[in-house]
Amino acid sequence: MASILIAGAAGVSLPLVGGTLLPSNGGLMRGAKAFAAGVILATGFVHMLSGGSEALSDPCLPEFPWRKFPFPEFFAMVAALLTLLADFMITGYYERKQEQLMNQSVQSLGPAEFGSGLSSGFLRDQEDGGKLHIVGMRAHADHHRHSLSMGPEGFEALANRSGVAGHGHDHGDVGLDSGVRHVVVSQILEMGIVSHSIIIGISLGVSHSPCTIRPLLLALSFHQFFEGFALGGCVAEAKLTLRGSALMAFFFTITTPIGTAIASSYNSYSVVALVAEGVLDSLSAGILVYMALVDLIAADFLSKKMSVDFKLQIVSYCFCSLVLG
Repeated sequence: MASILIAGAAGVSLPLVGGTLLPSNGGLMRGAKAFAAGVILATGFVHMLSGGSEALSDPCLPEFPWRKFPFPEFFAMVAALLTLLADFMITGYYERKQEQLMNQSVQSLGPAEFGSGLSSGFLRDQEDGGKLHIVGMRAHADHHRHSLSMGPEGFEALANRSGVAGHGHDHGDVGLDSGVRHVVVSQILEMGIVSHSIIIGISLGVSHSPCTIRPLLLALSFHQFFEGFALGGCVAEAKLTLRGSALMAFFFTITTPIGTAIASSYNSYSVVALVAEGVLDSLSAGILVYMALVDLIAADFLSKKMSVDFKLQIVSYCFCSLVLG
């Protein structure tokens, strides 16, 4: 438990602390994040989905209905679709909250005062039919920052970048840059990893043979470190408050030891335990595969910065960070 606790804490803390020493968009950090995303993708496909199939096809389970339908793949598909729905709804919630905050700032200052108070001004996008994009919100946003889960730096980054990023986009709304996306991604990714961590903690806890425990402990510590690294990278880019970042890191760190402790009163061959393990493994697989492909790998590898920066291509492609993970 101590080894896994330390590995998880080190993995999730490294991007949060190291972000002050190494740039988050630098080649080294991107290569490490690509490796961690590869670990999460393989965990979903190879480890969790196969574990769910093994649990739900166990001879201790009744033949009907568990061997009459491919439930593991079905649950993984449902989890991926629900993750997409949650991704969409949570992003929409933060977008509406951000837009309301900006509207409150405009109304409380008044058009004339707001126009003169802001150092960045406004930018009118002619291509979007003349819709108004707010470039900067420094002057009055401090009063309202507490209503967001992001810290002051995160809000400033969103507010300052939103108009610049929105100048060329298609939907014409108040532009929200990747800060909000990182908040959503970090929350959903933690949900998938936490459920997975509890299951692997139970798997370790029910093992009794040293020949089984030693390689399993090494593998789980490795997984916890790099899953924590991927989660910590998302939390760091979301620029949450210190309290929010600490809470997310804390809950990730303790889940596997909690699962190990639960195993002391756990019969791994009971019908309820096998069904719970198989369903949770399958759901975690769907969540992790969706998050790895859509919000970690595609978000980095299809970004404009990656396509124009040859050094990043070398780190991520030539060294095969993703494939190696």
